[in-house]
Amino acid sequence: MPLGFIPGDHYLHARAKGLVRALFFDKPPDRTWSLPWHKDTSIAVKEHQAMSQSLTRPTVKAGVPHVIASDAILRQLLTLRIHLDEVTDENGPLRVIPGSHVASDSDGIGVDRAVTIHAEIGDVLAMRPLISHASGSSAPNTHRHRRILHLEFAASERLPDGYQWHNFVQPE
Repeated sequence: MPLGFIPGDHYLHARAKGLVRALFFDKPPDRTWSLPWHKDTSIAVKEHQAMSQSLTRPTVKAGVPHVIASDAILRQLLTLRIHLDEVTDENGPLRVIPGSHVASDSDGIGVDRAVTIHAEIGDVLAMRPLISHASGSSAPNTHRHRRILHLEFAASERLPDGYQWHNFVQPE
């Protein structure tokens, strides 16, 4: 079973209606870091003033309002990670826990069975934001970058309780 497969999922073209966020990650060889296990539960919105059961814990990141989205919203998102560099054990690859993508409180098959994601330049990883993932630091003395273009797509332009995506770019 593929890492991000949910039984009953539709294909990407039927679900992804618009791009809601684009991030560029660059892990340079001389300024490396690691990220602990986490899930991508935060979404960028225009404003976060309204009370909501589905969108909580307002914050601001890089001047952009964000909220924590409910599992129902996060299940409708798809992330594509485009690898701009080869990813090996040398440059701090992404690790994921299969089966953890079904809910915010899901541990999947367990951290002891996590999978390391290696990639060639141009490879694209499709993943759900609820999948538990982490990455390590780059190896000492490496000359390899790990640059990733991280694109988040939503199935709907609408969010509950009057909220709006910070950006929603729909293909014409």
